[in-house]
Amino acid sequence: TPQRSATGFDLRRLSMLLAVLEKRCGFKLGAKDVFLNITGGIKVDDPAIDLSIVCAILSSNVDIAINEKTCFAAEVGLSGEIRPVNRCEHRIREAEKLGFERIFISKYNKINSKDYAIKVMTVSKIEEVFKSLFV
Repeated sequence: TPQRSATGFDLRRLSMLLAVLEKRCGFKLGAKDVFLNITGGIKVDDPAIDLSIVCAILSSNVDIAINEKTCFAAEVGLSGEIRPVNRCEHRIREAEKLGFERIFISKYNKINSKDYAIKVMTVSKIEEVFKSLFV
């Protein structure tokens, strides 16, 4: 039986994200252990962290690191769709200030990507993110 562990994140939410990756997106993770640790001792319950968690899991699965100048701000839905999050413009501005070069957000967020120095990647499905990062 594979182990599932989450520190600083809701274990049920992690299980849901893993189920979405397995059933809707075709990634074979059912037999693999998954350990998630949010560093710093904080507990995160913002759904905008969903996409970053999914990408970290996929990165480990394919054994390819994500560029350290890439960040994510989107919720993942039950069918693998990338959902918009609130205050997206603020999140993009903060990512710029922190030195990130690229941010993945939902294509359903209504923003003007030409207003930012950071490259704004708009996506609608997990598969699109996977192709952009690992293929």
